[in-house]
Amino acid sequence: MSLKPEELTKLKEVARNLRVTLIDVMAWAGGSHIGGSLSIVDILTILYFKLLKVDPANPDWEERDRFVLSKGHAAAGYIPVLAKRGFFPEEDLKSFNHFGSAFAMHPDSNKISGCDVSTGSLGHGLSIAAGIGLGARCRGMDYRTVCLLGDGECCEGSVWEAAMSIAHYGLTNVVTVVDRNRLMIDGETEEIIGLEPFGEKWRAFGFEVIEADGHDFESLDTAFERAWEMTDRPAVIIANTVKGKGVDFMENNVVYHYASGDSAVCDEAKASILKG
Repeated sequence: MSLKPEELTKLKEVARNLRVTLIDVMAWAGGSHIGGSLSIVDILTILYFKLLKVDPANPDWEERDRFVLSKGHAAAGYIPVLAKRGFFPEEDLKSFNHFGSAFAMHPDSNKISGCDVSTGSLGHGLSIAAGIGLGARCRGMDYRTVCLLGDGECCEGSVWEAAMSIAHYGLTNVVTVVDRNRLMIDGETEEIIGLEPFGEKWRAFGFEVIEADGHDFESLDTAFERAWEMTDRPAVIIANTVKGKGVDFMENNVVYHYASGDSAVCDEAKASILKG
């Protein structure tokens, strides 16, 4: 199902505004994992502003869809999405990573409205998502769980243990998404520890593999629609992305895995986003 022109326009505008906010958060916090936060903006935008069944007025709604940010270090990209979706005031983001703030470099579900799972230690999120999906089945409920992984995170053995469990139990109510930006903290994934043939690995573990352009909303929409429809095996969406997407000097630049920025850098970053 293709997006309506007005939907596409709205999603693009939301994503652009979010990228500007991410630069503000980097400045307010004194630094952030900006590269991998920028790479997931479009994925989070289509999830929270079109696809996920959530209610900011009732964040604990039992029938809501669940989301797990397994790459928890990208909280600076995730938490602003919750704010813009209406779970709490955007003004609160100015306290990001300050003493006493609800918002730290990794998300805390006990403190953040709309956040389903506390994450940070890589490799754990997919196992949690598997448990949520199995719980939904046992309770006879039809909510979905989406788990967003980093590609570098897929070096963790626990990711593949979770994948085996999801396939074994046929948890088609769990959709796995990999932010395939091909960079991790120390360099290119294929140089640090190769993942390819990446799709074939997931197929061997019993998954339907769906490739998508992680910065194209129509591609993402088609990928999620196909994933939602799977009934015989679980789906993984390999979302091909660009680390630092939207800021020309950050794109595909491993230096910006984590960075702080003075006012000049932030102004330059925002200018790049707004002209893009």
